Amino acid sequence: MSTLNIPHSNLPRVVIVGGGFGGLKLIRKLVKADKFQIVLIDKRNYHTFQPLLYQVSSAGLDAGAISYPLRKTVKKQTNNAFFRMGEAKSIDPVSQTLYLNIGEINYDYLVIATGTKTNFFGNKQIEHNAMRMKSVPQALNIRSLILENFEEATITTDRKQRDALLNFVIAGGGPTGVELCGALAEIRKNIIPRDYIDIDPKEIQIHLIEGQNRVLAAMSEKSSKNAKKALETMGVKLHLEEMVESYDGKTVKTKSGLSFNTETFIWTAGVTGAPLPGLNEKAIVKGANRYQVNVFNQVDGYENIFAIGDIALMQDKKYPKGHPMVAQPAIQQGEHLAKNLLRILEKKNPIPFEYYDKGTMATIGRNKAVVDLKKTHFSGFFAWFIWMFVHLWFLIGFRNRVGTFLSWSYRYINYDRASRLIMRPFKGNRIHLEDEE
Repeated sequence: MSTLNIPHSNLPRVVIVGGGFGGLKLIRKLVKADKFQIVLIDKRNYHTFQPLLYQVSSAGLDAGAISYPLRKTVKKQTNNAFFRMGEAKSIDPVSQTLYLNIGEINYDYLVIATGTKTNFFGNKQIEHNAMRMKSVPQALNIRSLILENFEEATITTDRKQRDALLNFVIAGGGPTGVELCGALAEIRKNIIPRDYIDIDPKEIQIHLIEGQNRVLAAMSEKSSKNAKKALETMGVKLHLEEMVESYDGKTVKTKSGLSFNTETFIWTAGVTGAPLPGLNEKAIVKGANRYQVNVFNQVDGYENIFAIGDIALMQDKKYPKGHPMVAQPAIQQGEHLAKNLLRILEKKNPIPFEYYDKGTMATIGRNKAVVDLKKTHFSGFFAWFIWMFVHLWFLIGFRNRVGTFLSWSYRYINYDRASRLIMRPFKGNRIHLEDEE
């Protein structure tokens, strides 16, 4: 049964929930095989290249540069692939039905690739008042807020208010927090003297709060130290082993007693899974809110329900806490699951998944990045060049790659950011809807 206007087919139906890295890789492989009827479900009609969200929020790239229409993944090579824009609400594994806000659909195989959402660890005040950055709309909100603060700072006569407008506080010293701080530091150095002659760059303060004793804790000690040094050289103030306790919309307070008056508090301190109701509770790992999956990406207790990417928790000797919640595991799991679904269709045994770690990297700013490749660690211009090359390579769509390359080239030559436009005013229209994530 389907109320989504999907035609009947004699082919087994694979329903994929989520057009992120894992879902996109999976559907592309299955479309080429043309052995299934494929239905891709996502609440947006585009894929988001999340590693570059911070560049949208800091006016480095237009939103379209990191977005790719999901319908382009299903329009070629087969008449058996469909896209429906809707939000999955629950699963009935007995009747093999997925319920959405736009209807319902039966499946032979269900693949959950819903990713994660921002984790505020139960702090409702921070959840309500802090900015988050997990989607394009949220990145645009941050960009608008930053630029609106600059505009407001040029006209306010209240010294305390001006300081709060020019004080930026970021919680979370992972790649997103580090990269965002670096981007803000470059704005302070290169953009403010050009565009805002009413603002002294020294007035702009950038604070990074991290609960652990170092930034980029998931990377090597060497890369962490290099990132810390680069941030401090750029004038970012680091507050390590500090935990944010509250933010009332005006003041950030930490558990140790630090206080920051700010109009801009951005939370990048954690994520949690977004499982769908309906499956056995034992299949969901408490705390992480991720599906427990076996080496075939089958959700615990179900043969025809799979999970891939950040929502899937696959444990082994090398990764007892699960694979890193980054793009590569999702991409590799999506590709591997496509092969296994074809093997299952051919009555063959599926092959266990093995994650190949291709390395970790983060950029801090112009000519500044850190890269971990197994036992090799390097930083500086060469690391920054590799970071750019890898991100261009994995961007979806030729137009996006060319556009991003030209934008980066322009920025590098002119020390400029071309996307300093307030396209969707944020102040007076605060948007903190769950569906933005």
